[in-house]
Amino acid sequence: MGVGGKFWELLKSYARFEGFDFLRDKKVAIDLSFWIVQHETALKNQALNPHLGHTFFRTVNLFSKFGVFPVFVLDGTPSPLKSQARMVRFFRFSGIDTSTSNVAEEGVSKERNSTFKKCVNDCVELLELLGMPVLKANGEAEALCARLNRDGHVDACITADSDAFLFGATCVIKSLRPNSKEPFECYNMSDIEAGLGLKRKHLIAVSLLVGNDHDLNGVQGIGLDKALRLVRGFSEDEIFDKLYEIGKGHVPLFQGEIRCAADATPCSDESSPKAKQSHCSFCGHPGSKKVRKDKDKKKHENWWINVCNLISKETKFPNDEIIEMYMCNNHGEFTEKGPLLEWGDPKTDLLVDFLAYHQSWQPSYIRQRMLPMLSTLYLRELARNPNKTLLVGQYEFHSIQRVKIRYGHQYYEVKWKKAISNELSCAVPVEQSNMLEEEFTEVDDEPIGLLDESIEPQIHVDGCWILTDENPELVLSAFPEEALKFRQEKELKVMKRRKISTPRSEGSSEMSESSKPQGVQLSITEFYRTTKTPSQAKLGEDLVKQSSSPGVGSSKQKRKVSGSKLSKAVRRRLLFG
Repeated sequence: MGVGGKFWELLKSYARFEGFDFLRDKKVAIDLSFWIVQHETALKNQALNPHLGHTFFRTVNLFSKFGVFPVFVLDGTPSPLKSQARMVRFFRFSGIDTSTSNVAEEGVSKERNSTFKKCVNDCVELLELLGMPVLKANGEAEALCARLNRDGHVDACITADSDAFLFGATCVIKSLRPNSKEPFECYNMSDIEAGLGLKRKHLIAVSLLVGNDHDLNGVQGIGLDKALRLVRGFSEDEIFDKLYEIGKGHVPLFQGEIRCAADATPCSDESSPKAKQSHCSFCGHPGSKKVRKDKDKKKHENWWINVCNLISKETKFPNDEIIEMYMCNNHGEFTEKGPLLEWGDPKTDLLVDFLAYHQSWQPSYIRQRMLPMLSTLYLRELARNPNKTLLVGQYEFHSIQRVKIRYGHQYYEVKWKKAISNELSCAVPVEQSNMLEEEFTEVDDEPIGLLDESIEPQIHVDGCWILTDENPELVLSAFPEEALKFRQEKELKVMKRRKISTPRSEGSSEMSESSKPQGVQLSITEFYRTTKTPSQAKLGEDLVKQSSSPGVGSSKQKRKVSGSKLSKAVRRRLLFG
């Protein structure tokens, strides 16, 4: 949730939709709990262990398709305020009276937490088998994600909790849409500051007024619009002090010019002649522009006093514990050098056993789905260490087949050849490849709705060959000579096509101007134009002769004309006039 009052809708106009390469070769902190809750809700009754399938596919997707180095962050022990707010939210959604929460709180909380913890532990085990770094926060996961982002350890954080900005995040990715030209919905704190004129402390003040994850209610009677209007009246350095004053019942002066009432009140003299009532040049209403401004000023002052009175009615406002929670910097245990962020190689055999047990997937299917991640790791390692020769210990680079474009993004279709000394052994994988293709198409444990979160790897197994889709820059860094040769050949093909198309276009223009030979096949419009003209001319001559000859001859000519090869409608018109 984060900040209440439809806070994300307020920030929607400052969102940036970034392209495929926005996070390539960058580190990103991910709130794992957000992933689990999101997909458990969407696919609760549609798939076996959706949290595992979702985490597996999206991790492979981020790592191979977008070139991201993900860092997963777990929730720690929640604060008492967060636990209480979570329980209140649970009872609200369940339709249970909160007055009975003290009786049912222990049982409901224990059952829900045990199920959720099991999902988290399963995902952590899966991520460790994939070689991903996993960190645990002291409290909120989004708080540690924000600290990693603020301190420069990661370039962005992926979470749907808007209070990540309150914890100090500078770049938040709210959602991913892989099947799009601009898959990342990104929010930068610099854009929010420039657009709304609000800094981090201002946003914390807004959350105290409208509600947040630690206080769902906020201040009664104050929504997002009132909160924004209030906090804009103070600078970032003084906002908390002013809230303390208002909470104690002290109403600060209205921010603006406050004129004396005597300046706006005209002198009332009965003996003076009654002057004509003037109209405001600003809005056209009766009265001078100065009087109108004074009325508006009085209206704003009354609004200001009413809002301050609403705040002063709240007990313990603002909450020091919530402010300290957002402003503190102790969200995770780091060494002096910072967090330990290391990405290892996947433990393929253990991972196959794990997913086969929990998801009931075939081992061949699992290895195929892992291949995009393994090929990405292989190309990265080969760029650093050219001595590495074989992909997954079996396949060697053969060639670049073609350029593929998906959602406006280019990929190289790379062909890998199986390194086999004995050619007779190639006959065995052919039968296995057919079996693998059948399993690939038949296995569909993840539903179609998962495609917006997962990746469908473009893998084609054909005997001793496999085809994978790879990033062009990554292929260039691993195989520079082959990639440059492919680009040169592609440019030559383009030039040849242009040379061939140019004479054709010139020849077609000449043919249209001059008469075309009979051997050339005409277009349908030209064909009907050439065949229709003589028939129409002959028909006209017959009609002229018919009109000049009287009596019986005309009827004979009608029958003669009707016997010619004319359409039925024309013959009827000639016979019956």
